[in-house]
Amino acid sequence: MKKYTKIIALLTVMVFVLSAALTGCSGIKTSENTSSQGQTEQKKEPVELVVWSHLTDPEIAKVQEIANKWAEQTGNKVKVLADYSDFQAFSTAAQSGKGPDIMFGLPHDNLGTFQKAGLLAEVPEGVINKDDYVPMSINAVSYDGKMYAIPISMETYALFYNTEKVKTPPATLDDLIKLGKEVGFQYDVNNFYFSFAFISAYGGYVFKDTGGGLDPNDIGLNNDGAKKGLELIKDFVTKYKFMPADINGDMAKGNFQSGKIGLYISGPWDVDGFKQANVPFKVAPLPQVEGKPMPSFAGVQAAFVSANSKHQQEAWDLMKYLAENTGLPLFETGSRIPVLNSLLNTDEVKNNEILSAFAEQAKNAIPMPNIPQMAAVWTPAGNALQLITSGKVQVDKAADDMVNQIKQGIETQQ
Repeated sequence: MKKYTKIIALLTVMVFVLSAALTGCSGIKTSENTSSQGQTEQKKEPVELVVWSHLTDPEIAKVQEIANKWAEQTGNKVKVLADYSDFQAFSTAAQSGKGPDIMFGLPHDNLGTFQKAGLLAEVPEGVINKDDYVPMSINAVSYDGKMYAIPISMETYALFYNTEKVKTPPATLDDLIKLGKEVGFQYDVNNFYFSFAFISAYGGYVFKDTGGGLDPNDIGLNNDGAKKGLELIKDFVTKYKFMPADINGDMAKGNFQSGKIGLYISGPWDVDGFKQANVPFKVAPLPQVEGKPMPSFAGVQAAFVSANSKHQQEAWDLMKYLAENTGLPLFETGSRIPVLNSLLNTDEVKNNEILSAFAEQAKNAIPMPNIPQMAAVWTPAGNALQLITSGKVQVDKAADDMVNQIKQGIETQQ
């Protein structure tokens, strides 16, 4: 009996020990599962991204629609809101934690000011492949050799021609002058944005592109090429008398729309108005000068992630999705010219005769300088053009005075 009692006691102890061991193992396993599950839940915890956009309301609605698809796939939320604020308002909101995670559709020439204020997050590797884009658009969103935004679309100006007056658009500058004498040629001649094309055609430039950025200390608006271009612009008014010295954009546009002139330089923003007015027109790239394309100024609609966003990873993931999926919808909704080479080669773009002409011109365009010093250029340049076209000041003096005034303006920014 004692023997059996000892055996039972021994078995009881063994069962107790084994149970304790199993309970311990089970406890550890449960703890691991809980920890792992907690980590998984943490990774999947949804965030809400806020996007501010400077695009039109129909375009914003389209971006929201596309962003919703990303949200469905990732479990996150996105709000795309219209934004009409200026730089200071964005800066204040961003630094107070009330700004957006993403700014979508901002003109690229604002980037230098935003970057200088520390508001831009640098684009991480792998978000886009630069080779997929029109090179000009990559330059437009780069600052000191680094990318701080992603190009979304591009715009520039080109040559409108009345198809009842002009059967074949001018291919060269000589053709433009010859046709201009016959059918009339006008544009906003004292606007530096448009006249820059004739200055750059001979080698003029605003700030020297060093390959790693723009040098604000090297201004090329009074070199020999720039002065040659300014003489040509003067001739448009004083020699060929294509337009009066006091012409503005509305006057030139009205004269083209009414059929008084057959040639007119402007951008895609005038297309819908001419269509509604039943103007018989087409668009062609600017004519070549000395066998080379004429480089116009280009604008790029850009998107960036705020350096103050608390959801950088999710924001860049959304940005990548939008960059890959908004090109054609914005082309169809807002006539925005794509910056992806693959989209430029689609039938939708190629078959649009008017916008494809702007796209062709944009490939040879120069992005407006995106550094803060550009703010010191517009007024002196516009004043110089007015003095030149009115015949009040000779080109050499006007160009030199313009550059001196730009340099003085830059010094006041320091």
